[in-house]
Amino acid sequence: MTKKKIGLLFGGRSGEHEVSLTSASTIANNFAAEQFEVVPLLISRDGRWYGPIALQDIATATAEQYGEQEVILAPQPGGRLLSAADGREICCLDVMFPIVHGTYGEDGILQGLLELVGVPYIGAGVAGSAICMDKVLMRKILAYHHIPQVAFTTVLRSQIEQNLPQAIMQIEAALAYPVFVKPANGGSSVGISKARDKEELAQALKLAACYDRKILIEQGIIAREIEISVLGNEEPKVSMPGEICSSNEFYDYKAKYIDNKSVSVIPAQLPEETIKNIQQLAVEAYKVLDCEGFARVDFFVSKTDGQIYLNEINTLPGFTDISMYPKMWEAAGVPMQALLCQLVELAEQRFLERSKNSVER
Repeated sequence: MTKKKIGLLFGGRSGEHEVSLTSASTIANNFAAEQFEVVPLLISRDGRWYGPIALQDIATATAEQYGEQEVILAPQPGGRLLSAADGREICCLDVMFPIVHGTYGEDGILQGLLELVGVPYIGAGVAGSAICMDKVLMRKILAYHHIPQVAFTTVLRSQIEQNLPQAIMQIEAALAYPVFVKPANGGSSVGISKARDKEELAQALKLAACYDRKILIEQGIIAREIEISVLGNEEPKVSMPGEICSSNEFYDYKAKYIDNKSVSVIPAQLPEETIKNIQQLAVEAYKVLDCEGFARVDFFVSKTDGQIYLNEINTLPGFTDISMYPKMWEAAGVPMQALLCQLVELAEQRFLERSKNSVER
């Protein structure tokens, strides 16, 4: 049996570069070797592509280490990987797995490139990726479909730079302290802060503005952090929810990836009716936001009244050793190797479905 070549894209031009390397290393070591040949490809911090990367180097790969192996994708259908130096064809990729977290990876930009070169790829398409990455656009669409979420408002970086006191007044008129301040486009809790007063809000806005021009401010609530895994295209299925018990005041970058003290509980200990509602909301949001392939949907469950709020959707969730997405499916009886096989099949199915679109006038 001919093995399918899986182009595993990782790295990228975002603050989640290192997380992407860790995810890619885990993925590469869990593809069924008898079915797939993994072709690891590093995207450097300046956007250049290098590879194939040796499996043992994925977690620490750098552009300097592989500087003589720069590659490009041929700009026509077929998934042809070429040497940037002499145009020599290295291989043809059957499916791409762009596990590039954050901007320039899961925001629709990379997905658009893969559409142009005509190769099946794992994860949401251009529209779904872009909408879910932009937390402001996502929240507006969720609001239109009456999916519950905490109160929020937005400001632009230009407002912060030109008149910070006025931006703070605008936020204080809409929300009560404490609030959470986030870059609209980003992930892994990079640039997120909790603000309890005017001074903390000013610092939080300045930090978030380092990462995006559009800033989301959300009403803080006392809540449990619940996550759930979704898998599929037009008819997605869901796992049981899991709960994050953060080692910090909230589940920030340090709590996720550095101190190793946060605890996950799978399945989350919740009333049956709450679990059912979370699963239904996850599928509904997945569909209205045009997600495909896979995603992790994050919720808050209020500790005071049990109200459920959708927090966000991650269309390229982490695959590190501590990542909730694969752990929740493993708890449901779907081990990593089987999960990766399903993701490849879903990518191929969507590619075939899109190929039915007529281009004739």
